[in-house]
Amino acid sequence: MVSAAEQLAKNANWGALAKATELKQRLLFVLGALLVYRLGTYIPVPGIDPHIWNEIFSQKGGGILDMFNMFSGGALQRMTIFALNIMPYISASIIMQLATSMSPQLEAMKKEGEMGRTRINQYTRYLTVLLATVQAYGLAVGLESMHGASGSAVIDPGLYFRISTVITIVGGTMFLMWLGEQITARGIGNGISLIIFAGIVAELPRAIASVLELGRQGQFSFIELLMLFVLVCGVIAFIVFMERAQRRVIVQYPKRQQGNRMMGGTSNHIPLKLNTSGVIPPIFASSLLLLPLPVVGFSGADGGDFTAMIARYLAHGQPIYMLLYGALIIFFCFFYTAVVFNPEDNAEMLRKYGGFIPGIRPGKNTADYLDYILTRITTIGALYLVFICILPELLISKYSMPFYFGGTSLLIVVSVTLDTVAQIHSHMIAHQYEGLIKKAKLRGR
Repeated sequence: MVSAAEQLAKNANWGALAKATELKQRLLFVLGALLVYRLGTYIPVPGIDPHIWNEIFSQKGGGILDMFNMFSGGALQRMTIFALNIMPYISASIIMQLATSMSPQLEAMKKEGEMGRTRINQYTRYLTVLLATVQAYGLAVGLESMHGASGSAVIDPGLYFRISTVITIVGGTMFLMWLGEQITARGIGNGISLIIFAGIVAELPRAIASVLELGRQGQFSFIELLMLFVLVCGVIAFIVFMERAQRRVIVQYPKRQQGNRMMGGTSNHIPLKLNTSGVIPPIFASSLLLLPLPVVGFSGADGGDFTAMIARYLAHGQPIYMLLYGALIIFFCFFYTAVVFNPEDNAEMLRKYGGFIPGIRPGKNTADYLDYILTRITTIGALYLVFICILPELLISKYSMPFYFGGTSLLIVVSVTLDTVAQIHSHMIAHQYEGLIKKAKLRGR
């Protein structure tokens, strides 16, 4: 007969196996969701002539159009139902976060807990629908004004085409927003980032083939291709190093007596990442630059028109574009860091549990000290992000590299990969920890 201890051990093993199965199911769900997303990037918008549109896009490509096409995973170039991708939702999130920091009512709503966050998320969805509708209508109007050598890009322009295009594209954007939330809840987190990540990675083979084709045509020499490869590897290594860098603030807890036992007397640390905001600033900055895309990038006006002039100045390598891009990255670095880390709240938490930073008095002095350190490392992190995102822009404008080798795309791919691996590692450690606890209990019987 099987003893009670052996039966408990079998139950513990089955529990660990079930936990591992749960992780596999989460990963399979993420892969399935991303596969659905990629299939959607090939479903065309009704009423578009694909051959004429490809001809027009190849002529108008460059600048913000290539950037938008990168974030959409090639959906814009194919003019599919996911042409706007998830960018209206990101723009709406930016606006809501800015409004929350400036509006006392929204700030109070945010502090209400889960109910307040749910209401703010609902407002974000409403704003997403509004932004997506405006952009989709601008896109439809712009498509009607576009003509290639073989004719108009729209087969049957008119009110029906505009309405159907708006409904189709807004529906695709809302579906991606829902899909990202499902990946976050039922997958391994980072739903929105994983959707952008999948779009960039899916187009990487085409970008590599494009670079090799340029080398075959003689635009790149073998030495230049080798230097490009070394540069990309160096940028990836630098991103990994900076993303894992952190400043550890030592925290000590005094000894205290509880009953007959002496508790505390330990030393810990507060890990402050060099880049606390992660990949959010480049994505937010890019989304704001892409916000007027239906008016600027798809204008059928002549080159002397105001919108055409804006499109020209927003092209890669142009000083105004790089200045705006760098300024927005720095702004969102400080803004998002202030949102996710509050020195006053952390100082109050330390004081509540009896912790203190050696040489710093608890309370306001601790908050000022944390704010001082956070400002210094955020400055370094912001300059690092600007360097990573702007330097490749110069190389793109000079050597006509595919935009997928830009700093923003590499930063998103590497950062999301690191975060995803960390999420999987956390799941595995949690499951192993539960198994060790059960085994310890069995041995103690």
